[in-house]
Amino acid sequence: MHHEHNLEIGSGDHAPIGVIEQVHGPVVDLACRVLPPLHQAVYAALDHERYVFEVHQHVDAGHARAITLHRTTGLRRGLPIFDTGFPVRVPASSACLGRLVNMFGEPLDGGPHIEASTYRSILAKPIALHETKSASGILETGIKVLDLLFPFIRGGKTGLFGGAGVGKTILLTEFMHAIVSLHQGVSVFAGVGERIREGHELWNEMQGAGVMPHTLMMFGQMDESPGVRFRVGLSALTYAEYFRDSLQREVLFLLDNVFRFVQAGSEISGLLGRMPATVGYQPTLLTEIAELQERIISTTSGSITSVQAVYVPADDMTDPAVTGILSHLDTLVILTRAQASKGIYPAVDPLQSSSKLMDRHFLGNRHYAVAEGVREHLARYKELEDIIAMLGIEELSVSDRRTVLRARKLQRYLTQPFHVTAELTGISGVAVPLSDTLRDCEAFLRGAYDDLPEDLCYMRGTIGETSG
Repeated sequence: MHHEHNLEIGSGDHAPIGVIEQVHGPVVDLACRVLPPLHQAVYAALDHERYVFEVHQHVDAGHARAITLHRTTGLRRGLPIFDTGFPVRVPASSACLGRLVNMFGEPLDGGPHIEASTYRSILAKPIALHETKSASGILETGIKVLDLLFPFIRGGKTGLFGGAGVGKTILLTEFMHAIVSLHQGVSVFAGVGERIREGHELWNEMQGAGVMPHTLMMFGQMDESPGVRFRVGLSALTYAEYFRDSLQREVLFLLDNVFRFVQAGSEISGLLGRMPATVGYQPTLLTEIAELQERIISTTSGSITSVQAVYVPADDMTDPAVTGILSHLDTLVILTRAQASKGIYPAVDPLQSSSKLMDRHFLGNRHYAVAEGVREHLARYKELEDIIAMLGIEELSVSDRRTVLRARKLQRYLTQPFHVTAELTGISGVAVPLSDTLRDCEAFLRGAYDDLPEDLCYMRGTIGETSG
């Protein structure tokens, strides 16, 4: 029940500040003696439960408009409204690791309530500029294709773009496994507008992969009020900030799906009566995206590295919401159905994906040269694919044929069995150090493995192991 938790967050168990005047969908109009500040959490008591609202507009001297953060069934005109005295807050405690919670920090996993001596507002200000630290160094994941071509940056932001069923969630789960096992870190997963089926599958996968004890999962599901879907990302981010500041650990923040956060903001904007702007999106689109993204930052005490799944409406990368999100990201990892259909997992498209930090000064000469060499081989193979399909590989020049055969091996080499899928595939997962990936790719590029059969390159760790 919400009752227990919310008794602790407010000091408003006294006289009501007003009453509900109108309820239209998730928007509630309040008639107030004293107007609560914007973004204050206020509540109505109904059937021993608290229904929390967040104040979004002051309509006039005696009226405020709020968004519900619970279902609205049972709400009626004339219900008294009480002030909690704060914006929405969550219980901050290391006891929440291993738990599945809602946006208020209340358990969804059937476990006990999370006791905490401190509460943190989900609308905390971003860290002061002088305390922030820029992205630094590569965060190795043990996933060959990413470490080589699109390295994760410690404290950076990565977007994972792809349609349904190409492996976004499995890749996210493998990142969590890497952070826990390679970096002894913690991860915070925010499910924004998840389907309950997806949420349940992911929770089971996390338990099966053994990473749940170092993970906090928070869901604001698809069927919940747009207010919940709009705020659940910030609520989960508040926990990531807490782990960064108090545990001083490597924190991985996973958000699935940023586009649904934008959609929730669009719903709220329409309900509050704002005129739509570009392509029907809310006029506050870029500000709302920035409010979330600018808090994902590293400080002198610890770093937050984020991976965000982004749904691309109608595959249109020029959509205003997508371009708004893109401007905040360092790395774009694009998963495609074409790669998945060839049996290449992870289904990363090495030519469409990109990283701002593919830079000789940042990666060093060796890593940069190997990554460029691999990408050139794969690009040449892509150019020649139509010719090969029509005329056969024999029609190519000797050098092109050699490039294609090496590219095919590299393509297979950049596949990898994951820890989180080991039970399903029967192949145990591997994490490959970047130094091994670089050594193997150098050998491919100079022709050391020209005689190696292609199938020996597929779904393995390092080639040293395969040829040994």
